Amino acid sequence: MFQKYLRLCTEKVIHGINIGTMELANLRQSVFTPEFILLGLIEQDESIVYKVLQEATNDPVKMADSITEKIYAVQPKNDVPPDSMNITLSPDVEKLFEIALDETKKFNDKYISTGSLFLAFFNPSIQPSSTILYDSGLRYNECKDILANIKNGMTMDSRDSESREDVLKVYGSDLTELAQLDKLDPVVGRETEIARIIEILARRTKNNPIIIGQPGVGKTVLVEGLAHLISSSKVPETLLNKKLLQIDMTQLTAGAKFKGEFEERIKNLVNSLINSQGKVISFIDDIHTLVDVNGGGNLRAIDMLKPALARGQIQLIGTTSTEIYKKTFEKDKTLSRRFQPIKLEEPSVDETIKILNGLKPKYEKYHKIKYTNEAIEAAARMSQRYINDRYSPDKAVDLMDEAGAKKHLYLITIPPEVQDLEKEKTSIRRAQTDAFVKNKIEEVVDYQKKINKIEKKLTELKTKWTESKNKADNSITEEDIAEVISRSTGIPINKIVETESEKLKLMEEKLHNRIIGQDAPIIAVSNAIRRNRAGLKDANRPIGAFLFLGPTGVGKTELAKALAEFLFDDENKIIRLDMSEYMEKHSISKMIGSPPGYVGYDEGGQLTERVRRSPYSIILLDEIEKAHEDVFNILLQIFDEGRLTDSQGATISFRNCIIIGTSNLGSTHIFDVDKRIGFSDNRDENKSYELIREKILEETKKFFKPEFLNRIDDLIVFHQLQMEHIVAISELLIGRLRDKIESVGYSIQISDEAKAKLSELGYSPEFGARPLRRVIENYIENPISLKIISHEINKGDVIKIELKDDKIIVNK
Repeated sequence: MFQKYLRLCTEKVIHGINIGTMELANLRQSVFTPEFILLGLIEQDESIVYKVLQEATNDPVKMADSITEKIYAVQPKNDVPPDSMNITLSPDVEKLFEIALDETKKFNDKYISTGSLFLAFFNPSIQPSSTILYDSGLRYNECKDILANIKNGMTMDSRDSESREDVLKVYGSDLTELAQLDKLDPVVGRETEIARIIEILARRTKNNPIIIGQPGVGKTVLVEGLAHLISSSKVPETLLNKKLLQIDMTQLTAGAKFKGEFEERIKNLVNSLINSQGKVISFIDDIHTLVDVNGGGNLRAIDMLKPALARGQIQLIGTTSTEIYKKTFEKDKTLSRRFQPIKLEEPSVDETIKILNGLKPKYEKYHKIKYTNEAIEAAARMSQRYINDRYSPDKAVDLMDEAGAKKHLYLITIPPEVQDLEKEKTSIRRAQTDAFVKNKIEEVVDYQKKINKIEKKLTELKTKWTESKNKADNSITEEDIAEVISRSTGIPINKIVETESEKLKLMEEKLHNRIIGQDAPIIAVSNAIRRNRAGLKDANRPIGAFLFLGPTGVGKTELAKALAEFLFDDENKIIRLDMSEYMEKHSISKMIGSPPGYVGYDEGGQLTERVRRSPYSIILLDEIEKAHEDVFNILLQIFDEGRLTDSQGATISFRNCIIIGTSNLGSTHIFDVDKRIGFSDNRDENKSYELIREKILEETKKFFKPEFLNRIDDLIVFHQLQMEHIVAISELLIGRLRDKIESVGYSIQISDEAKAKLSELGYSPEFGARPLRRVIENYIENPISLKIISHEINKGDVIKIELKDDKIIVNK
């Protein structure tokens, strides 16, 4: 008869019976009575019985120990170990399970749980267990009410039902509990997005939010913000008293070696969530991992969640990146229908500053330092400008954290002189020990005198160090943030800390150091950029949009590089597109990416992807007049709104870019004017430039549509270079060559006559400064390279470049 009850017991009850049999053997008893089962129930940690004792008494462990002692006390003494074959079952055990079955029916359970079985022990017919429980201060009605609250409507409909709550504890962590314990960082801002999550959770169907955004924008923190609101009861009534449980996917998959084991875990997890009766909202970070993980055969983990999601039996919050959402969820329509997407954009610099200020107390307490307001602003601003492969606020928080760690380590590092003395003291101690072993007492005394002197010195140094440490400035400043940036990016710290206002005042001067003979273009570009920085321009548009016009070789591309170096501290921050490659209608897909179904869809566009990765850049559109008219339509949107949507639906911001188009339109008119006026005589050069400018602008306005030209900040016509400009440019190029030669261990001297000859050979009104570069390569670099390879010139030699018989000669 007892076997029929065992078939109706949960796994926890069976485990309790097994513990009881071990207690029976320990106490050398031969009759298995209900008291041993009671021992098996109260000895199970984290069981329902343990929770009942926890609610009923102040100290559940003490109560369990008291019950155990009383059960031990009523057992008859037996010094002879019983034969296992002679162990008998007390009739009271069957009676106990009959009562437990009645208790089970009161809770509408199908299986006898440890809770129902525990209540059966209060029945007066179960002696001495009933008396022991009452004598311990426990009461049936109180324990029954506690059990009902713990179960909270959960029914025992399978043998593993009682273990389901354990499943949630093993594979998840309660974020609401962590928020109550102040173990989660505060969440600043994002009120709109959190409100949207609450709205979706309050829906009757399709009430599963999925947060989509780039890594580091705060998707996980958004869910933690919801946990803060739930824990502080600042949510609607529908979410009050709910648990927000983060599922650990690594824990769920770890160790699942045998076929069907992983599916069983998923099934148990889903059943546990269903039986929570809506009291648990599950959260899976990087939910796309469920799509990638397979169970047996072709069944994916996410497929096992679909039925429960479709019926609304469980609520699930997920996070994933924009790219992965498109690759996985959007392709699976039955899956994407179950979720409501929430797009989380990267915060602005101002929003990042607010977030950092909210986190500041936590980091100050951890690192035992103080952050100045300037440091917080610098972390947000510099991370946005110099760290392009990551997203805010994560990259700004990392800057703040690393600067704090660096300062704290500096303050607690033991001075080198103290470390040296400690090493010396240790060495003397060893020598003293050796002398003592060898019974050299005089040496032992001498060593002790030295040790006493060192200890005195150490005491003085440590006192000074402690005093200086207490007086030391533990504040994190803008310079500390800049130092972290400099170390990770390689940009000199003086460039990082230089204020933008100081740079912009000297913009023309800095550009003139690199660009020769183009005063008007430099002034026009500088004025446009200063207008933008002063806030006199639409903040939603790019920093500047210019059209550089003029013949080849006059410095259009060089000015773009100079602007990149000046504004972004790196001349390679140029996204260069040859518009001759965009002459066909379909070539627009190269810029924004291929449409779905075409080759290269996952790769992104040549323009949009590069701007996404490097938002602070110069975009150089070479020979822009050759582009297809549909490309101009794309550019109109960029010029007007400062953003563009790529083929994958991601919005790319161009607000921190400078867009420069170059064109040779109207360049032929330069030589017409040259023939009429002449550049080589002493006539008014300004008049000739104005005539050239007028002709080029006239040609440009004929070619480009008005709506395109109206969105350009300035049409900048470059001067044709004159001989004096070529001479100055040759000085620049020779200076760069000198730096390269000196970097490999040689010196160079160039006579004035040789410089003049190089300028003469490199001057071409038609091709500008381009021939000069080739002349320097042919007449200087090539001969020097040949002499170095043939060992005619050795390291440390001075290379002399002179003019003899109207020829450039290279000697050492």
